[in-house]
Amino acid sequence: MRPLAGQRIGCARISSTSQNLDGQTDALNVAGCEKIFADTNAAKQWITHLHQLQVVLFHRGQIATQPRKLMPSWKPPLVLPPRMQAVADKWLAARRLTDAPLTVEKLEIALRKFGEWITEHHPGIVSYADVTRDHCLAWAESLAQTPAEKTGKPLGPVTRNQRISALSLMFRDASAWEYDDVPGFAPIPRAMRPGRNSGIPRFIPDHELDLVMPVINQITCPFQHAALLIARWSGARRDEIRHLPVDCLDHYPDGTPRLRLPGRKTYKERMVPLHQDAADALQTLIELRQNGPERPFTDPRTGEQVHYLFMNHGKLLSLYYLFNTPIQQACIQVGLVDPGRKKNGPGVRGTISARRFRHTVGTQPAERGAKLHTIMKVLGHSSVSEALVYTQISDQEVLRDHKSVLVPGAVIAGPAALDVKSGVLPEEAVHWLKTNFFKTELELATAPPPAGCRACSMISETPSTVTAPLSEGLLEE
Repeated sequence: MRPLAGQRIGCARISSTSQNLDGQTDALNVAGCEKIFADTNAAKQWITHLHQLQVVLFHRGQIATQPRKLMPSWKPPLVLPPRMQAVADKWLAARRLTDAPLTVEKLEIALRKFGEWITEHHPGIVSYADVTRDHCLAWAESLAQTPAEKTGKPLGPVTRNQRISALSLMFRDASAWEYDDVPGFAPIPRAMRPGRNSGIPRFIPDHELDLVMPVINQITCPFQHAALLIARWSGARRDEIRHLPVDCLDHYPDGTPRLRLPGRKTYKERMVPLHQDAADALQTLIELRQNGPERPFTDPRTGEQVHYLFMNHGKLLSLYYLFNTPIQQACIQVGLVDPGRKKNGPGVRGTISARRFRHTVGTQPAERGAKLHTIMKVLGHSSVSEALVYTQISDQEVLRDHKSVLVPGAVIAGPAALDVKSGVLPEEAVHWLKTNFFKTELELATAPPPAGCRACSMISETPSTVTAPLSEGLLEE
């Protein structure tokens, strides 16, 4: 509703949710304002608009520095006793030289939580040199018992594993680098980490793929369409797809499409074959983007100038837009949903994710007998153990042994059982088998088999004979 002429208008605004509008609105009411506008998210909106302006100026060549959107930090600052603070800051600064920013954030959270616990339960400790193994054990136990602020439940094994591993890493590094005010050993060894279930990859069954892929093929956004088809057919990680360069697609000598994936998590580029459907969607996007007016961005890991493919309005598209949103919508449309888990979130959530596409790409070649080296190359694994889990899903030897033992009609008493089932043995030999079949080899030696009974001789000469209740039924026939 537009205010009337001569009407007093007021605006109250705060920059964070921790502040309060009451004082400003009271002052505006006293001043006679008849219409008051409230803005409770001014800081975030200001940063967003400022970043958009910087992006425009950068691509116009009017500023030289690549813009970065720095939102207000959600985590409290790292505050420790002075001597512990000096060690933590020094170690985190060294880790920032080699580790990804998200990894450093998790390391900082672990140090902060440990510092808060030490300050509360042992206020006399002011240096890491005073920390003992008993302190670390008590802290590790508290992680499994103390409810978290957000969920009201104790931390799960994965988060506890991360916290304990981070603290252990700090002690080991500080000791090896000869820091002051630290013990000369790691008082919290990695063996103290909680056990984790070693699960198998959650590949997508064929009947679910048949439901969701037609919906994905109908997505009209070329960015989302290409990103999901690449995830389905290449096995690439989400961050690798998001940072694809414009010149990422070429062909093998026989004409098969080939995709060049950037080295993100493993710092190693790799080439993988690509399905024709994904190559067609990718080529459409390349033609749309290859003459884009944007300036190249500097890759923070390689320092190279890169024209990224998944950009719009001068900015990289988010992982949430490229993957989470379209997959969630596709799953809801075809009914592949589970009850939602997030507080105040949607009532249902899709059962398929981009990571499950990656697991599917690793599982399908293993089921068709692909070499382990091939699976490692396609998925970008650096160790054999990471790729070995895909071969365990369809272990052909386990399947063959299962069929030979447990499937109805299987022979489980050895080759001699075939003669018993065929009825070629004389009655005397069958009677001997009924009498001595379940006896040990020593007992069989005291009762020699009838002359000419090949099955009886095989059983008496075998060191150990496989038997089961089904054997008695075979002998009855």
